[in-house]
Amino acid sequence: MRPARFSFTRPATATIALVAALFALAAVLVCSAYWFAATFAREELQQSGDRQLKLISLDLESALEKYETLPYSVAYLPLAAQLLAQPDDAPLVTALNLVLRDLQRQAKVAAIYLMDAQGKTIAASNWDSPQTYMGQNFSFRPYFRQAMTGQAGRFYAIGNTTNIPGYFIAQAVYPAGVRPFSKEASTTGETPGSPIGVIAVKISLTEFEQAWRSSEEPIALSDQYGVVFLSNRPDWQYRSLRPLDPAVQQSLGTTLQYGGKPIVPVSALDKSERLDFGTYVARPVGRLSWQLMLFPLEAKIRLAGIKAALVALLLLVLSATAAAVVYQRRQRLREGLLARQALQSAADELELRIAQRTRELTLANQQLAAQYSKLKDAENLLRSTQDEMVQTGKLAMLGQMAAGMTHELNQPLTAIRAFADNAVTYLARGNLRQAGDNLSHIGAASARMGSIIAQLKGFARKSPEAVAVVDMAQSLRAAALLVQSEFDRHGVQLVLSDQAGMLVLGDAVRIEQVLINLMRNALDATVQMQASDSARQVSVELEADAQYVRIRIIDAGTGLPEHVIGHLFEPFFTTKPSDQGLGLGLAISSSIVQAMNGSLSASNRPGGGAEFVVSIPRSTDKPDTLVL
Repeated sequence: MRPARFSFTRPATATIALVAALFALAAVLVCSAYWFAATFAREELQQSGDRQLKLISLDLESALEKYETLPYSVAYLPLAAQLLAQPDDAPLVTALNLVLRDLQRQAKVAAIYLMDAQGKTIAASNWDSPQTYMGQNFSFRPYFRQAMTGQAGRFYAIGNTTNIPGYFIAQAVYPAGVRPFSKEASTTGETPGSPIGVIAVKISLTEFEQAWRSSEEPIALSDQYGVVFLSNRPDWQYRSLRPLDPAVQQSLGTTLQYGGKPIVPVSALDKSERLDFGTYVARPVGRLSWQLMLFPLEAKIRLAGIKAALVALLLLVLSATAAAVVYQRRQRLREGLLARQALQSAADELELRIAQRTRELTLANQQLAAQYSKLKDAENLLRSTQDEMVQTGKLAMLGQMAAGMTHELNQPLTAIRAFADNAVTYLARGNLRQAGDNLSHIGAASARMGSIIAQLKGFARKSPEAVAVVDMAQSLRAAALLVQSEFDRHGVQLVLSDQAGMLVLGDAVRIEQVLINLMRNALDATVQMQASDSARQVSVELEADAQYVRIRIIDAGTGLPEHVIGHLFEPFFTTKPSDQGLGLGLAISSSIVQAMNGSLSASNRPGGGAEFVVSIPRSTDKPDTLVL
């Protein structure tokens, strides 16, 4: 047993050691690829940045030098010296303002303005602007103090009046006929004069800032203190590349160079990207010790290293995959035979289960078919029984209305007999006109009888099993015609309030049966009132909304007991004596209305009496439209 155990442990240990060595080798190769690629990318980015800065610095130097002579030339304008000698001369102020504005527009600079020896602006190109320099004192600016010493003043700052940054170049203005100090004057022995004012030119550098925004890498232009005042990163402006000394902060606050803004390091604000503020490409620009800097993005360096590492890792994975494929192929060939055998066994078992399941499903389908046939027979029997009950209810109702119909038909028959006798008499006398009138009355009375009989025949017949568009107002009038004689016989007034255009989907004959049954019930409830009561009437109201057509049958009876309302629509439930009904009328009526997707409800009125409401879904089709 011991040799077998050793033979198992040694190969396992060797395999673990081999796998660990391969992983270590792969890690070394991937890290080496990353380091070499990152180093190469850093050098490439620095060289590219240096070339880019060289072009940018040349453009910036050219723009700055282009305006160096402009304030010197403007200082020699006779109007400048004259106005400084006579600062209260309004025509001189106007003339110089116009000249400065023309020069500013031609030179395409931000502003040109003249200050007296105390720093007060007495003429400016923006004299007519809301942010004019006129009357402003700029003696605190370094460029003014430098120009008053006879030197060229240069300064970059945020405008104290306009709050717009710019580069300021200033030159002294001397009295007319006095030349400033120069090398030629020193050799000829001339005595230089003292400046009496300063001409300053403001130049905007925002076009460079806009051009730099096309670069992905941060570009910044900083002053001698390391404060960034131009950059393609807006949040870098007026931030320092390193913490400033308190003395520098105080100096910036005194000159208001950056509008009194607090200067904090860029590294404390930049959270969106990782930058190495200690590694950047820089070039000097201008005469104020400016530095133009470009910061290579560490993300690009890391990306280059990651790409190289991924390529190396991919090659290693491909090699490992190829070796694994060879090994797996051998394993698959060995497992293929076992898989085919297992598959054949599973297929045989599956066929057996399918056959068994098929037999079970066939038996279940047969049972379902038998049950369905029984359900269809029960449904047909239920429908037949329901139709017979409806027809029986109609015939019973016709029997109850027979006395009223007899009275209704007896009147036109009596009239026909009288008009016929009169017509014979008139014909015997030769009075043809009177005989013709009597015959017309006989025709009208016959038509009246025919209408009543046709209504009875239509009500008595079995309605077809079809649904059509029914005009509820027409059905209400037809039902009222059949019960009107009973109302008249009992001295109860039937008040109809119908409207045209109330269309529903249903069976007109069955709707009339429901209405007749409800109106007769309302009549029975009202008849119980004392004969002296003046409110012996039944009101029928027809109304509709967007979804339903409703018929309200309101009687003037004593109302429904609370314990009766819940059982009104149950079969064989009735509050009438046993010889006046079986209690099927309301049950049949509710079944008819429900078959048309409607509802029948009952309640007591607050002022007395009961109210039955028939609600049937409204239809937008035209009448006489048959729906199978």
